[in-house]
Amino acid sequence: MGKLNMAGVFLMLMFVSISEALVVDIRKHGARENADIAQALTHAFKEACASTTKSKVWIPKKTYKLSAVKLEGPCKAPIEIHVEATLIASTEKTTEPSWILFNHIDHLTVFGGGVFDGNGPKAWGKCGKSNYCKSLPINLSFNDIKGGLVQGVTSKDSKQFHANVIGCTDFHFVRFTASAPHDSINTDGIHIGRSTGIKVLDSNIKTGDDCISIGDGNRQITIERVTCGPGHGFSIGSLGKYKKEAPVIGVTIRNCTVRDSTNGVRIKTWPASYEGVASDMHFEDIIMKNVGNPILIDQVYCPWNQCNAKVASKVKISKVTFKNIRGTSSTPVAVKLSCSPGNPCRGVELSNIDLTYTGKEAPAAISQCGHVQPKVSGRMNPKACAAPVAAH
Repeated sequence: MGKLNMAGVFLMLMFVSISEALVVDIRKHGARENADIAQALTHAFKEACASTTKSKVWIPKKTYKLSAVKLEGPCKAPIEIHVEATLIASTEKTTEPSWILFNHIDHLTVFGGGVFDGNGPKAWGKCGKSNYCKSLPINLSFNDIKGGLVQGVTSKDSKQFHANVIGCTDFHFVRFTASAPHDSINTDGIHIGRSTGIKVLDSNIKTGDDCISIGDGNRQITIERVTCGPGHGFSIGSLGKYKKEAPVIGVTIRNCTVRDSTNGVRIKTWPASYEGVASDMHFEDIIMKNVGNPILIDQVYCPWNQCNAKVASKVKISKVTFKNIRGTSSTPVAVKLSCSPGNPCRGVELSNIDLTYTGKEAPAAISQCGHVQPKVSGRMNPKACAAPVAAH
């Protein structure tokens, strides 16, 4: 019995030692309020990343300046970035694609109620006048993260995307806030590319572009209880612009609200495109409030006439459901399913749609369809596919 008790004590002590996290305060590495903490943060991260037990980098509740940093793994154990502070990006022009880059880290958590202020307004004014905007940095970039969580933090006035998720697995955003004016350019809330098992939950996104954009190569994407708007809504695509794009399979957007946005939920592909696949996509229990295009499949997506709209898209869209979507449309065309004449949409379903047009251009909302024969059930306002898609 004594041997068993000693063994139990040993296991308990081992568990306690493993569960205790190393905490690295950035002030230990010279961080000072209102000064640039890039060097201090980098050193603090390296110290924490080298720990063989769980570690945490602590950024206390102060205001700090921060120039571009790269926080790169692999780390030896799970690591947390505890941000209570307001971090303010530099206004100086940079060639770095990201302001804060998290790269090649397993079990990363970013939390703490802090604010990542990208200082975008001083950069946006130059947009449209030069190529400068194409090189503006993303606020938060997550590359090759396995088992990650971003919780309870705010991205404010990013110069470009607020968060960019590329090549990640099992990565979640919970109570994440992205905020930028409606006229800010290319400030997508979260862009997701070539990732699996991504969830965005209980979040609030207000931007000048897509609230959440889903590029090629994504699988098992779940978006729930997200408030979107202003912005361009929830977008899958655009797809088909580049060779060898990987399929998008398994996207669910449910229990969300879209308000004062140019689009609600949409799938967009380029005409004259390369081959691609988008399948198993579901939009359910969504409230639209003053939304320009509440339900949209657009396989003739051709902004600024960058393509030949008369050549059919080669992206194949299938297994798409729009279910329990209600609210108001700010344009007469509340439902538009414009599929490819070369690859008509397959397995599209409309169920319990109730969208009312609030403007004065037409007496009521309409539903347009092209190259698709959706399965229809439940309440249908406007009447499904009552009009053809207008010719381009």
